[in-house]
Amino acid sequence: MSNDVSRETIDGEVSAGAVAADDADVKVAAATEAEPVADELDGNPVVRDVLGDAYDKLAMFHVKLSREGEPRGLIGPRDVSILWERHILNSAACVPYIREALGGKSRGRVADVGSGGGFPGIVAATCLPDVSFTLIEPMERRVAWLEECVDEMGLDNVEIIRARSDEVIDAIRKHVRGVRPFDVVTCRAVAPMTKLSGWTLPLLKPHGRLVAIKGRSAQAEIEKAKQQITRAKGQHPRVVEAEVAPGLEPTHVVLVDKR
Repeated sequence: MSNDVSRETIDGEVSAGAVAADDADVKVAAATEAEPVADELDGNPVVRDVLGDAYDKLAMFHVKLSREGEPRGLIGPRDVSILWERHILNSAACVPYIREALGGKSRGRVADVGSGGGFPGIVAATCLPDVSFTLIEPMERRVAWLEECVDEMGLDNVEIIRARSDEVIDAIRKHVRGVRPFDVVTCRAVAPMTKLSGWTLPLLKPHGRLVAIKGRSAQAEIEKAKQQITRAKGQHPRVVEAEVAPGLEPTHVVLVDKR
């Protein structure tokens, strides 16, 4: 529960925060009734080929994102027409590395840190229905979005925790009941590796793996973060270029193993 208290009226006047919240609610309500925005890859068979059995549910996710993502502050206005490439396929690029890290475990456990709009957590969980996903997100409005997506898409392999990663790490260290280390931790566009190492690697079991979707500066980030990676018991940091689909730019993925 949040400790923030919003006062809607002060001396008979409506607070600016309440007005902003009301405006946002109106925009979202209107967006849910609007036609989804056309995407450059709509109807492209490559999308279905890449996503396989996950396509139908992720097509639902795509429609919801195209209608509500911008007014809810989850994506930028320029992203709406390129959601397949920039967000969904980009997120799906981490799936083979999750499978590899799990080594055939049928019920492995994955934590997604800073899930935000559902990248890569919602996408990866849809592609891997036999794997348990825990989405860790501190912001209430984003948690509400994630809960809606999980419910509407029927993702029964997903739980959502409203918390910061350091709070979950603390719970693991204190052996809080029901909170255990994970086999894999994923994240996307959360923070540079100098910070990310301490936010993610302590969530892992020994011999677990961090799978972090990064930009073109990934290798430089690793070089700067060598000390932080080692301190957090990480080893063998490397960058792989994950092929997304023919004709699309590859996704840079950072892999770090836990000692």
